[in-house]
Amino acid sequence: MDMVLTEVEGRVLGCLIEKEITTPEYYPLSLNALVNACNQKSNREPHMSLTESDVAQALRGLNQHGLARSASTDSRVSKYEHRLAEVYNFTRPETAILCELLLRGPQTPGELRSRAERMHPFEDLGLVHSTLKHLMDREPPLVALLPRQPGTKEARYAQLLCGKVETQANAPHETAATATTKEVAAARGGEDGERLSQLEGQVAHLEEEVGDLQRQFAAFRKQFE
Repeated sequence: MDMVLTEVEGRVLGCLIEKEITTPEYYPLSLNALVNACNQKSNREPHMSLTESDVAQALRGLNQHGLARSASTDSRVSKYEHRLAEVYNFTRPETAILCELLLRGPQTPGELRSRAERMHPFEDLGLVHSTLKHLMDREPPLVALLPRQPGTKEARYAQLLCGKVETQANAPHETAATATTKEVAAARGGEDGERLSQLEGQVAHLEEEVGDLQRQFAAFRKQFE
């Protein structure tokens, strides 16, 4: 299916996928919960400040693409769910990788491995690369390899559901000395960067757990107000 989502539609879809996997007890999501998920500070890039109107409009767009719908629940509050499995026959690794790309934009395989671990554990980088290749080989492709930018050690991958990603090809050129210095620093910091990405993923998971506990406590307190 050939489609191009808006940035907000991509964020909403990513949040629905993420919450179904990481907090299934709170899924499907109410409009308010979905707004909070879209605007949360952890595991999001760029940070957004969406309103209920923004998210509702994105849901309508996703519904037209067949990617989201209103869910049938016993709750009086309308709730929403994604329909990714009905549109694409994804494996769990493919779902986890695509979700992270929707939530945080272009990333390296190392970043994807650590950040997607909360949705699916990847034993090694080879499995991340093979999953990315499967997504790239689809028709139409759902992931693209971006050109490696000067001063960076690894190339990044981007999702294509929201259209082609603009690179920094037109950015001001660096001097040879500056580029070389950055490449040396990147090489030296490679291992530290991998550890930092892993810690970042763990912190994001803990922040989500704290947020869920706060919502549970708020719901419990309302019963006595």
